[in-house]
Order: sequence, then C-alpha cells, then structure tokens
Amino acid sequence: MFRKDYLVRAIEGITEALGTIFGLKQQKKHPEALQELEDLFKTQFRLNSLLLGTLSPKDITELFRSGGIIEADKLQTLARLLREEADIILDSGGVNEGRVRQQKALHLFLVARQHGADLSLWQLDEEISSLLAQLKGHPLHPDTERLVFSFAEVKGRYALAEDALYRLMDQQVMDVQEGIAFYERLINVDSRDLEEGGLSAAEVLEGLVELRNRL
Repeated sequence: MFRKDYLVRAIEGITEALGTIFGLKQQKKHPEALQELEDLFKTQFRLNSLLLGTLSPKDITELFRSGGIIEADKLQTLARLLREEADIILDSGGVNEGRVRQQKALHLFLVARQHGADLSLWQLDEEISSLLAQLKGHPLHPDTERLVFSFAEVKGRYALAEDALYRLMDQQVMDVQEGIAFYERLINVDSRDLEEGGLSAAEVLEGLVELRNRL
C-alpha cells in the first residue's frame, strides 16, 4: 500500500511538471523544457539524460528489477518521460537522436506492459500505438520487434503482428516454426476478429501453407 501511495504521489508531481513542459514546448523553449525533464529524471529515478542515452533498453530495464521482479509502473513512467524528451528533441530538429529516444520509450512501454503495468496510468496502449505509428518505416531492434509481435497479437492487430513476424524471420532472429505456431493460433480466431485485425481467414491459411513449405 505504501508503495502504491508513493507512486500515486509521484505521478501527480510528474503530471504537473509535464504541464509545465508542455507550455515550454509551445513557446519553443526547448532547452528549458529539456532541463525540466532532466530534473524529473534525477528526482524520480536518480538517473540523467546522458546515461539514459547511453544505456540500452535492456540495461535500463534491469535498473527497475527488484527482487527478480520488474517494477512495471515505474518503468512505464520513465518511458513516458523518454517519449516526452523525444518529442522535444524532434521538435528542435534532432531527428536521429529523437528517433532513438522514441525507440527506447517504445521498448520500455512494451516491457512494462508484459510485466503487468497499469494500462490506465499513462494510457499505455495508446502510447504504444502512437509510437508505432511515428516509427513506421524505421527499423526496430529485433528485441523490440519481438515485443511488438507479441503486443500486436494480444491486441488483435494481426496484420501488424504478421509484418513483425516476417521482419524477424528476414533477420533470422525468429524461426519458421514460430511463424507456423502463430498462424496455427490464428486458425482458431473468429473470421470477423481476423478481419478487424487486418487479415482474412484465407490469408492465414496462405501464410501457414507458405511457412510449412519453407520447412
């Protein structure tokens, strides 16, 4: 209970600070907005932007592991701040750095979701979908792509999951057997749900046959 109350108070403070940051962004005061974020990184997580830019998403995740358990809500809160930082950097013209920050934020959001994060805390699924849209066409690290694959299937976004599957197989980091298992799971999905997720029953069977033939 204490930990939950602490998190709620922290979120309230962060939300207020994000309001200030939003105002600074509107005024194009990018250095001031980034400094506000730097203060949040330090006060909330004892981290800084330079370190977060250096560490991989996996390394950052390990910082939020306590007693073998990932502190998912803290992790998604950090991801929210990284996404905000990415927006500011992109708005100030730092395209490459901004995209890297977006990819880290996406990875951390997805990890947090897998480990039971509160979906309503920062509208987690909406954050993930927004970042996926912004990063469309930009190659993702295979570890992130795997998380996208799992997320998309769970959310019933089957065409998105299929796209991630083929990118992973093309990079030879996912084998054909996993692809076959994916299509076999989809055979049991109602055709209307498949259509809503961007695939037809015929496309599922076609994909299954194609991958079986690869073996």
